[in-house]
Amino acid sequence: MAEIPQTLPSIYTQVVQSSEYLKNLVPEGLKAPRFAIICGSGLGGLRETIHAEPRYEISYKDIPNFAHSTAPGHAGKLVFGLLGESKTPVVLMVGRVHFFEGHSIERVTFPVRVFKLLGVETVIVTNAAGGLNKEYKVGDICVLNDHINMPGFSGAHPLRGPNVDEFGPRFPPLSDAYDLKLRKAAHLAYKKLKLSNPNRKLREGIYAFVSGPSYETRAECRFLLALGADVVGMSTVPEIIVARHCGLRVMAMSLVTNEAIVEPVPRGDSELVQNTAEDKLNDIIEAGKANHEEVLEAGALAATDMQALVKQLVDDLVQ
Repeated sequence: MAEIPQTLPSIYTQVVQSSEYLKNLVPEGLKAPRFAIICGSGLGGLRETIHAEPRYEISYKDIPNFAHSTAPGHAGKLVFGLLGESKTPVVLMVGRVHFFEGHSIERVTFPVRVFKLLGVETVIVTNAAGGLNKEYKVGDICVLNDHINMPGFSGAHPLRGPNVDEFGPRFPPLSDAYDLKLRKAAHLAYKKLKLSNPNRKLREGIYAFVSGPSYETRAECRFLLALGADVVGMSTVPEIIVARHCGLRVMAMSLVTNEAIVEPVPRGDSELVQNTAEDKLNDIIEAGKANHEEVLEAGALAATDMQALVKQLVDDLVQ
């Protein structure tokens, strides 16, 4: 007789299981964080913004139903603690999981739903991104006010499939995804900071989400720029969609870690290429090429200002 296949627990059941597991481990005073802060590539130093005690850390590998982070610059753990002079309870996601790692987009966004059941009210999402807007420079911080979900156009959408009614409606609006009050507060908080780099600017713009893991071609960068995107990256949007579906407030920031190349690829029959020695051709084609090591380096250099901004923002919001 054929064995009857076992059905997996529903997403809601899994989220409940994970949240209850954490509630049983996290010390009193940290069990109900008001803010969840998702740390992007090279931005794991944000965990240094919280007080040394009390603090509780747990690896994703030890949390039921959590996916494991494999990308460089992503530690893969939750850190519970108190942030700022206000000593506000927060949970930090030190390193995220990505769609490009092979996880389902449903699994990528799973922690956001856990945060909802832990009592989180606001999600602050950070990421490292490429600057498409030519006014943006490496080290600038961009407050996001809208997004373009490229994978979502082809069906890779975090709400695809049966709706999880316990969290939100079948057709949630996203025209108000990026909370205006939070964006206003971020700009005001930034003006209070003593920056490590006085030339660092706080921008506001549109984020294009692409699946990765390859960086974008020149033609793709021009395409995204023509659509109105200011920065481009491989995360954030799925988490924001699920956060809004859950009714959480959203604040998102990109650290510009490289300037995307939008100039067309040099033609093989151009005068420049024809008159360049063979051993120098790679210098032409590789000028400005992005690599992950540079992304992490730029993130490390700007981390102190990003940390200070998050800390100041949370203190201002709870006053």
